[in-house]
Amino acid sequence: MCAGSRNRGVGRIHEQGILVAVSGDGRWNQVDRLAPDGRRQLFEETASPLFEEIANRGGVPHDDQLVLEEEESVHLLLEMGLLRDEDDRYVVVDPQSVQTQVVAPLSKRGAELIEESSAWARVFDNLGQAYRRSPSTHSGQISELRGEEIEQFLAAVVPSAQQELLTAQPQTGRDAALLKHAAERDVSAVRRGVTMRTIYQHAARRNRATRAYVAEVTEAGAEVRTLDEFFNRLIVVDRSVAVIPHGENLGTALAIRDTGLIAYLVDIFERSWERGRPFTNRDSDLVKGIAEEQRAMLIRMLSEGHSDVTCAKRLGVSPRTYAGYVADLKREYEVETRFQLGFVLGQEAVRTGVDPKQPPTEGAERNPRK
Repeated sequence: MCAGSRNRGVGRIHEQGILVAVSGDGRWNQVDRLAPDGRRQLFEETASPLFEEIANRGGVPHDDQLVLEEEESVHLLLEMGLLRDEDDRYVVVDPQSVQTQVVAPLSKRGAELIEESSAWARVFDNLGQAYRRSPSTHSGQISELRGEEIEQFLAAVVPSAQQELLTAQPQTGRDAALLKHAAERDVSAVRRGVTMRTIYQHAARRNRATRAYVAEVTEAGAEVRTLDEFFNRLIVVDRSVAVIPHGENLGTALAIRDTGLIAYLVDIFERSWERGRPFTNRDSDLVKGIAEEQRAMLIRMLSEGHSDVTCAKRLGVSPRTYAGYVADLKREYEVETRFQLGFVLGQEAVRTGVDPKQPPTEGAERNPRK
């Protein structure tokens, strides 16, 4: 049974993880902590059925076998004030009169704990930002991240944004599950007042998972644009920390805290942003212009002699999709090989004075065989 003390009719009982204050008549008037497996389990599984049986019988004597076999439950019901001892009999008490004494303090304590945890979270967010701004952390103002460290770092730094998120995502075909998780995280950031802008390549417009992500974040207030040209991945959080790839190896990244370097990266982002086309704009002229920009970039890379892998990467498409683009150009110019295609493109530039590596001016019309 419980061990307790009473002082002028008021005491505290502590047993199996429950700490309560009891008045002189043994009734609970405050609950400070209720363990998930302690007396509540006893109350739910044994004491409650005992209460119901005693209620059905209109009370039972002290020597009744029912209460003799459930001595611990009887003591619990007495402590809670759900049983009363009257003339050598146990009789039940209206649970409504006891419920408020047990549930209300728990609800109040729960609200206090939520408020307390939120306050701690805000403090740690501020400390995290100070840590990321500090030039003395992570071996200076630039640190290298490898493998899982990259996602772990992003998972910590991105949700802590307070003012602004800038992201450039060149790769298409991102995992749908990751995009769904990113959408939840980014929508949460935007709704708490963070300004978010993202740049994709034009090819992302044809990716279903990316379109779903963009629809969700733009509805919340984020802005997304696309570019024809290739760019490296970039994430800037509150202009205090930036993450970029470390060379060609996507398995390593650099976390940058140097304000001068971050300002330089933000300037590059802003210039790209100004040239970008709104992702959600479905205007026919805009769509046509995007197609022309992609075509011109494809021709430019072919003329410069880049490999198929490099061209596909810079266009932001899969090698298979890129091969389809090249096949379309071969049919358009009525040639069979890439060498022939390059030769015909060069002849067209000489004959027409129009560089096929540049998008046509407004009103101009392509007709390579005319």
